[in-house]
Amino acid sequence: MVVGAFPMAKLLYLGIRQVSKPLANRIKEAARRSEFFKTYICLPPAQLYHWVEMRTKMRIMGFRGTVIKPLNEDAAAELGAELLGEATIFIVGGGCLVLEYWRHQAHQRHKEEEQQAAWDAMRDEVGRLALALETLQAQTQAQTQAAPAQSALEELQAQMREVRAQLCARDAPQAASVPQVVSASKAVSASKDQESAEV
Repeated sequence: MVVGAFPMAKLLYLGIRQVSKPLANRIKEAARRSEFFKTYICLPPAQLYHWVEMRTKMRIMGFRGTVIKPLNEDAAAELGAELLGEATIFIVGGGCLVLEYWRHQAHQRHKEEEQQAAWDAMRDEVGRLALALETLQAQTQAQTQAAPAQSALEELQAQMREVRAQLCARDAPQAASVPQVVSASKAVSASKDQESAEV
């Protein structure tokens, strides 16, 4: 089951708020007990908050130029302690959100680096396959060039056999006529011998 981001963020914020409440309560108690904490940490933000709040309310109601009385010390200390507790909760929650954002960014960066590494590996593999394809194409071209040369050689050999056959066919009648010439020359020489013997 997929849980949406908004309910999870809300649940996380509520959890942080619940965890931060005891810390804020301890800070409030320390602010009430410590005179230094009350005077220099709680009172100035409480008086500033009271002044801004009353000035805004007066302007909304149409009263201008009225003097705003500061809070008494106890009320200012109480308001300052409340503001400090809320600020603590807000700071803790904001810190958790910032840490979550940084974690998410680191995860995204890691994911992008993995994708880039996979992309580089795929590009290297494509380059290697392209080189292998070029090698195979060169080998195929060499074989196709050797095949016509082989067929040309076979064609020449066939032509040579035909020429030899033709030569053998021409030599056969000449070889048959040579014995007739030899026998004729023998007869001529015999007749010459006989004539010389008679003389």
